[in-house]
Amino acid sequence: MVAFALAAVFFLAFAISARQDRRRFRNAVLLGLTFISLSLALLLQLDRLPGWVAYPIVLTVFAVPTLGTLALGVFLTANGVTMIRREGSRPANLLSLLAGLGIFGMIALLLVVRKAGSHVLDGIVGTLTVIVAYVAFLFLCFLGYAFLYGRITVRGDVDHVVMLGAGLICGDRVPPLLASRLRKGQKIYEGQLARGGRPPVLLPSGGKGSDEKVAEARAMADWLIARGVPAEHITLEDRSTTTEENMRFSREIMAAQDPDYRCVVVTNDFHAFRAAMLARKAGVNGQVLGSPTAKYYWPSATIREFVAVFWEHRAVNLGICGLLTALGAAATLTN
Repeated sequence: MVAFALAAVFFLAFAISARQDRRRFRNAVLLGLTFISLSLALLLQLDRLPGWVAYPIVLTVFAVPTLGTLALGVFLTANGVTMIRREGSRPANLLSLLAGLGIFGMIALLLVVRKAGSHVLDGIVGTLTVIVAYVAFLFLCFLGYAFLYGRITVRGDVDHVVMLGAGLICGDRVPPLLASRLRKGQKIYEGQLARGGRPPVLLPSGGKGSDEKVAEARAMADWLIARGVPAEHITLEDRSTTTEENMRFSREIMAAQDPDYRCVVVTNDFHAFRAAMLARKAGVNGQVLGSPTAKYYWPSATIREFVAVFWEHRAVNLGICGLLTALGAAATLTN
């Protein structure tokens, strides 16, 4: 019963934290800890459960992750090949391929070390396995909570719809990825008008890159105007070069117009949760909504987002990895 009580405590902490602000990464971790403690509680109760209940629990806790890991490795490797074919071999496009190969590499390493019979090698690989498990736990937390966060819908009227920029094609044309964000923003704008609400200000956000002819915000505004949005309902934020600047500079514009503003921020679905974390950091009063992304593009983009989140919390994450390494080294030397 203690394990069930622990799961209840984690879930209560998650519920309170999410209610206070849905844009916190700790929400994801608390949700992950809830599932782990609940799984442990169920395993500890197996001898008290009938077989028709116990067997599915064992299958879920052990077999599904094992088979799922192999299936994930195959999927990521295949997706990586697709990414290279469609998007080129830039480092960012290699993430799903590298992740898939990394899964198979880790499995192969465990099999080789098991046959080697080296105590030192066992300790090194054991420590590496624990670190990989920690990173995998964080990734699953991120993935699961990002999915839940993506289910957020707009309730009531908003004053601004911020649309985050992305790189332009040929220096001045809106690419499909960015067009998806603009369509989502326009849909929110038109939906509010259809409900009889006041027209929200559309706020395209993005500066001019070194390889771009115009600021991203300008190209985004022209795209919206060409599709029927009145120019007077659009305000440009054309200074930002990063998502963090998107949030900060957009907040300044919105707060100057109305200190009590309410907004939504639109980006692609793979980027929504991390953008929400940055919105919270910048003090933006609003949630982040995601627009659809091509299915083949989503895995690599999601991994990239997780890497960014992991690095943004590097003091904690690298500290924990360092502690795990030290504990593993101490255990190896002791034995």
